Amino acid sequence: MPERFRPRGFYFEDFALGQRIETAARTVTETDIVSFAGLSGDYNQIHTDAVYSAGTIFQQRVAHGILGLSIASGLAVQTGFMEGTIMAFREITEWKFSKPIFIGDTIHVELDVTDLKALPRLGGGAVTIKLSVKNQKDEVVQQGTWVALMMSKPKEG
Repeated sequence: MPERFRPRGFYFEDFALGQRIETAARTVTETDIVSFAGLSGDYNQIHTDAVYSAGTIFQQRVAHGILGLSIASGLAVQTGFMEGTIMAFREITEWKFSKPIFIGDTIHVELDVTDLKALPRLGGGAVTIKLSVKNQKDEVVQQGTWVALMMSKPKEG
């Protein structure tokens, strides 16, 4: 008989205020930017035209801000802390694009638990997480807050 799926994610009760989770790092490539432009329809020249971008304040192409947020989300999910235990993302608030992400930048995410609110009627609780997306120079390039609804631990028995 096949083994039943067992979530490896954290349940609401497993989180603690001040808890920090750090992700692996990932290098942003030209392919990422081109693929995201195709997916989103955002072909703004600052992302897709090297000659145009050379004449801007950045002097080179920059990743879409929302691409950075999407990569941050993927890196967070890859840690496994939400696997099988997240009910929903409830909010993304106060998201700031502090510095550009360039082709070749390597980013990672630091996630800090800042608030916990039990929601027994939903079978879990809201976990507020502050995210800091950092590049290879340890500079914050994006930051903001997520609220995730996480399941409570199943009752034994």
